[in-house]
Amino acid sequence: MRVNGAEGRDDADAGQNMTVIGEIALRQSLIWGCLALGLVFALIYAAFFCHRGPGRWKTAVKAVPLAAFAAAGLAGFADPVIIAALVLSALGDIALSRDGERSFLIGLVAFALAHLAYVVAFFGLSTGAPPLLPVLALVALALSTEVWLTPHAGALRWPVRVYVGLITVMGVAALGLPGGHALALTGAMAFILSDAILALQRFRMAPASVWQRPASVMLWLLYVGGQACILMGAGFVRPIFHP
Repeated sequence: MRVNGAEGRDDADAGQNMTVIGEIALRQSLIWGCLALGLVFALIYAAFFCHRGPGRWKTAVKAVPLAAFAAAGLAGFADPVIIAALVLSALGDIALSRDGERSFLIGLVAFALAHLAYVVAFFGLSTGAPPLLPVLALVALALSTEVWLTPHAGALRWPVRVYVGLITVMGVAALGLPGGHALALTGAMAFILSDAILALQRFRMAPASVWQRPASVMLWLLYVGGQACILMGAGFVRPIFHP
């Protein structure tokens, strides 16, 4: 009976181990599947929609990439704060796919909250002070917007100023990430660059400019690529199965 009992326990342990392995495999499939889905829709949007005017299909396609990244984070037990930033970014994408100052302001608020979430996540991972020279460069870029951006923002001048401040803090927080999070730092800088291009396009570029289309494609690819890098570089910092 003892032998049978031991064999029964061994069979139960083997079954449990197979269940764990199966769940790991399933979650890995979901993570990579959702990431691939998001990137495919991002390329579709870049090729066919980012330079077009508002429309239902444009909004629907634009909403997929960041929502898919958030789903990948959920499947892999990513940092909840980073998942929240991805969801907020998806909401911002939906708002910015529509016309008008109200939609732009809603998108601005959504992305400001996303940057704030990234600030919390990055400072939580930080192990020391960020390097001084890159911090000074970011601060100089933020101050320069008082010359080339805010005077042209009209009624959105103060929301834009607040947003610039949050972007800068997010960049400083990313600069403080440990060396093992270089992918997340790259993503944060790409996100900042995409915002700078968006600001130029929105407030300084003529609607009929020949640079409108390439600017739309470039800022979108930097933005989506940056978000994917942040998720992969800083989101999955915990083991998939933990106490």
